[in-house]
Amino acid sequence: METNPIPVLTVQTSPFDDQRPGTNGLRKKTAVFEGKKNYLQNYVQSVLSSIDLRDRQGCTMVVGGDGRYFTRTATEVIVQMAAANGIGRLVIGHNGLLSTPAVSCIIRKIKAIGGLILTASHCPGGPTGDFGIKFNIANGGPCPDTVMDKIYQVSRTLEEFTICPDLRIDLSRVGRQDFDLENKFKPFRVEIVDSVDVYLNLLRGIFDFNAIKGLLTGPEQLKIRIDAMNGVMGPYVRRILCDELGAPANSAVNCVPLEDFGGQHPNPNPSYAVSLVESLKGGEFGFGAAFDSDGDRYMILGQNGFFVSPSDSLAVMSANLSCIPYFRQTGVRGFARSMPTSTAIDRVAKAMKVALYETPTGWRFFGNLMDSGRCSFCGEESFGTGSDHIREKDGLWSVLVWLSIMASRKQSVEEIVRDHWAKLGRNFFCRFDYDALDPRAAFYLMKDLEAVITEKAFPSQKFAVGNNVYSVEKADNFEYIDPVDGTVARNQGLRIIFSDSSRIIFRLSGAGGGMGATIRIYAETFERDPERTYLSG
Repeated sequence: METNPIPVLTVQTSPFDDQRPGTNGLRKKTAVFEGKKNYLQNYVQSVLSSIDLRDRQGCTMVVGGDGRYFTRTATEVIVQMAAANGIGRLVIGHNGLLSTPAVSCIIRKIKAIGGLILTASHCPGGPTGDFGIKFNIANGGPCPDTVMDKIYQVSRTLEEFTICPDLRIDLSRVGRQDFDLENKFKPFRVEIVDSVDVYLNLLRGIFDFNAIKGLLTGPEQLKIRIDAMNGVMGPYVRRILCDELGAPANSAVNCVPLEDFGGQHPNPNPSYAVSLVESLKGGEFGFGAAFDSDGDRYMILGQNGFFVSPSDSLAVMSANLSCIPYFRQTGVRGFARSMPTSTAIDRVAKAMKVALYETPTGWRFFGNLMDSGRCSFCGEESFGTGSDHIREKDGLWSVLVWLSIMASRKQSVEEIVRDHWAKLGRNFFCRFDYDALDPRAAFYLMKDLEAVITEKAFPSQKFAVGNNVYSVEKADNFEYIDPVDGTVARNQGLRIIFSDSSRIIFRLSGAGGGMGATIRIYAETFERDPERTYLSG
């Protein structure tokens, strides 16, 4: 305990007009957070002020991040401001490290009011890279639109913030640190916790660890290669896959979290995880996976570099959930996917007679369905999959699902995927991103395109591509009515749906780091002929 109370200061500031959080919180170039006076403090104050004062006083919050540059500085500021704003207890990962799934897990486990996650997901780190702050609410999931709007409204009129600049913590020391503040009757408490423990205990109750360990260590040992891409997942991979499940230590690579991710783009796809792809192509390893910087996204590869697309992964996992003890106990109450994601999982839902929900992009929409008991498993086309064990997408959980399926079916990754195509057909799917666009030009392009596809005559249009003719069946601007609370999300993307269930989707989104707008185009077509499902996508 500090012998002298730590002073609480009120600091005058001026509002910024660009602090509206997006799907993944507030994400900007690191130089914005680091270089603009009070930029970080203003946003943290806006988040804290969005919590009702009666709920905030004495409450518990979780803080952690992916270890990128500026994380330690930001963590210290958050601690100083949380103390000054009446938060009673902060639970922080050792050295400030917590994966996004682990933050969600801990929030739910200790019944915290929410958590701050310091990450810019798959974007580059370092002084010239990106930085971001996500606010997750009490269910462990991303905050809903109402909370994001409140944060933004506070940020636009903010004139002061409160902080304890003399408060210092030691992120390297696991344990409890108590502080006496000038305006507090009870001490402010910081608990530095092991980054992996709580999350690992959750996974032990979901999977058959003995079955997975047998796959990785038995006489017909599956050789795996796991790339943590120098993000937060290094400690989780080593502790869970190597120490707990028996994979050799050299199965895991790039497991030291680095502030700049080793100069690499921590994005788990074939374009950025090149060394992993090359390792799998050599045939030595039967399974490969990579994670993004904060551990919520993943990529799966089979022997000889067989790539499993995110949409195929979602569909295959959904069809094999009975391999997981958790789902054998709880049952499967429903599936959900984001609107742009391939409809491959829809076919699984139909075959299993399970409800399927199509939502806008953003994990918060899945959270509502899960909290109401409507959904057990969900995912999106951008390498994110998860279930109702937490309220975030979960990369390592997804890898353990795949290993469980392989252990149960005693098949390779490629055999499992090809069997799925043979039974239910294959959805060929691709995405094209047009980044760093002028926001105004992108907005009017989408408006003009919407005018074209919503004309009365458009549904009668036919388009020839090679030997195929595609007839438009429906075209609209996707609108979602939440079945739980009735809230409506409009303008979620332009859809052109053809009579054979093929689709073209156009979606406008803001890019990370303040780099303009992004237009994403998704194209999908279905192939039922087993002979043609083997064609390259």
